[in-house]
Amino acid sequence: MIELQKVSWQVDGFSLTGVNCMVPNGDYAVLMGPTGCGKTTVVEIICGLRKPTEGKVLVAGVDVTGRQPGDRNIGYVPQDGALFPTMTVREQIGFGLQVRRRSKVAIDEVVTRLAQELGIGHLLERGVHGLSGGERQRVALGRALAVEPRVLLLDEPISALDEDMRDDMMALLKRIQKEHAITVLHVTHSSKEAEQLADCVLRMENGMIESRKG
Repeated sequence: MIELQKVSWQVDGFSLTGVNCMVPNGDYAVLMGPTGCGKTTVVEIICGLRKPTEGKVLVAGVDVTGRQPGDRNIGYVPQDGALFPTMTVREQIGFGLQVRRRSKVAIDEVVTRLAQELGIGHLLERGVHGLSGGERQRVALGRALAVEPRVLLLDEPISALDEDMRDDMMALLKRIQKEHAITVLHVTHSSKEAEQLADCVLRMENGMIESRKG
């Protein structure tokens, strides 16, 4: 579950005031709204990259408002993937586990399993340069999933992909969500993505979020 309770945030001329929303446990939620309405800001508040001036953020029923990003049990895939330029695909996926000081055997086991699941097992020893947009997003997704988060946040994960790759990625995202039994919040402008993926649709406008079933 993801829940915002009366969350406010402001910088310069932009502000969010008293934002409320709730994504039920295990749902695939899609957050939509016009450019500049604050969708990415909401995602960054949930994962801890921005601190609200007021209100609470709850993940799986736990108040995480004051916690650091790494202590929120959240997987986050930003729009560009944010891959580390000097790491191999194997190192990218295992990064979160290495930070948590897991054993090399345990890391290798998780990385190999996720790479096969995501269809990138043949890329494990490659660097990130030369990877396609779809491959980069799969690597970023693997890195987010490796730490077994309760919640997965996806900021426009398909927008940069070619049209013929988008259907494959949508099918992969929905399969991953079901197999990992994970709550997902997916930001997009695409009504097609919402139609194919969403259990519930959140629409953001004028600093407010309204929910409807997908």
